[in-house]
Amino acid sequence: MKKIVFILISVILGSISYSYANDQAELSSYLSLLPKGTDLSILVETVEKKPSTLISYQSDQFKQPASVQKLITALAAELELGADFRFITRLQTNGKISNRQLKGDLIIQMSGDPTFTRKQLNEMLMVLKLKGVDKITGNIIIDSSIFMGHDKASGWSWNNLTSCYNTAPSATIIDGNCFYAGILPAQNIGEKATTSVSSIYPVTLTSNILTISNKSESFADKYCELDMIASEKNRYHLAGCVKHSSQKSYLKFAITDGFDYLSSILKTELAQKKIKFSGRITETKEPITKSLVPLAINQSAPLSELLTIMLKKSHNLIADTLYRTIGAHYFKIPGTWQNSSDAIKAILLQKADIDLANAVIVDGSGLSRLNLIDADKLMQVLQYIAANNDTLKIVEMLPIAGIDGTLQYRRSFANNELKSIIYAKTGYLEGNYNLAGFLKTNENQYIAFIQFISGYNHLNNPNEPKNSAIVKFEKAFYQNLLEENKID
Repeated sequence: MKKIVFILISVILGSISYSYANDQAELSSYLSLLPKGTDLSILVETVEKKPSTLISYQSDQFKQPASVQKLITALAAELELGADFRFITRLQTNGKISNRQLKGDLIIQMSGDPTFTRKQLNEMLMVLKLKGVDKITGNIIIDSSIFMGHDKASGWSWNNLTSCYNTAPSATIIDGNCFYAGILPAQNIGEKATTSVSSIYPVTLTSNILTISNKSESFADKYCELDMIASEKNRYHLAGCVKHSSQKSYLKFAITDGFDYLSSILKTELAQKKIKFSGRITETKEPITKSLVPLAINQSAPLSELLTIMLKKSHNLIADTLYRTIGAHYFKIPGTWQNSSDAIKAILLQKADIDLANAVIVDGSGLSRLNLIDADKLMQVLQYIAANNDTLKIVEMLPIAGIDGTLQYRRSFANNELKSIIYAKTGYLEGNYNLAGFLKTNENQYIAFIQFISGYNHLNNPNEPKNSAIVKFEKAFYQNLLEENKID
């Protein structure tokens, strides 16, 4: 009996080994295009009721998905929130309007709407004014109880937290919680550059930036980098060096204190509307359960439009606010990073029969380097999206090679036969170049593919982009994939 079991195990392992060697041999010419030390996972399947595997190479290895993670977020959001879901911001009161006064507190219930703007706030306050309010006698309470806990996810790179693309998805967001700062190098080398920020942004910016020569060879200049240091109450300090130029450059930074930022804008807007207010602006993390009188509301675009922006432009803030909203919606408690992770796994298992139990899902955007998933599991997400695309319509939301989104100018596909037939989500973190989506071989005929490239460090010609090897790999691999699977 033991001998039979041993023989069976040997046959199975031999079959796996043969299959792996086969795929490695098939990929060898493409693997040679990548720098030594690069790791690759590839999985390609047909899209049909009973998919067949075309290529599988290290598809069971855990990888950092980067922004490919947004595919999971999009599917979970569609299944749990629905295509018509909207973020809703409300103006309410626990008092009443009498003699042109709001006698009570003005309560602003924030929903984590990543698209909420100052213009929309202005319109809500205009409704308040039209209701006859010239004065608020109570306080202003900003209700941010939709989310709980830290606004920054575990595994986010600390040195990116002041960058706009890494804005924390708090409940209190206005104008994307980002601001522009201008930097103008000094006319003379060695002098301080000038920085500026528009008065529309209620932030404080100081600087101590040195202007250095473009051709300087000193170590001091070589290793002098521009740095942004953030502190409480949205105070920022720029330090380091910039190269000499006659042009003013603009950088976009993240707001670190959403409550303070919204409060400052609110005070300005109230003054412009000539609505008197002398009380305090406070924040509550406890849901307000008492009956409130509605005054004005603002609704975001529906989920279908938000997902299109999120996938096409790889919009991190939309992804992470949706992620935390899914947790809040599913468990009916304030959304946290952890309960959102648990919610997404439960939703995909219950509604799509996709088991991501052993995947590590930390955020919705893929910014965290703690996220881990293998191509085999992610392929289940792609296959479900494809099988249910008549209702989900997620395929059309993906960037299209050479046409739009993050694939519009991707050199691998922009000016060849692959243009307009690859629908895929890109994913980039330093050292990782990922793709996941579909290759259209004919009308309504697709092939699903996942590419995880990690450990990429190309010491290339300084005149070439650092991703030149990636471009060569993708051009060759996907062109061949198209030719072998094209349907006449």
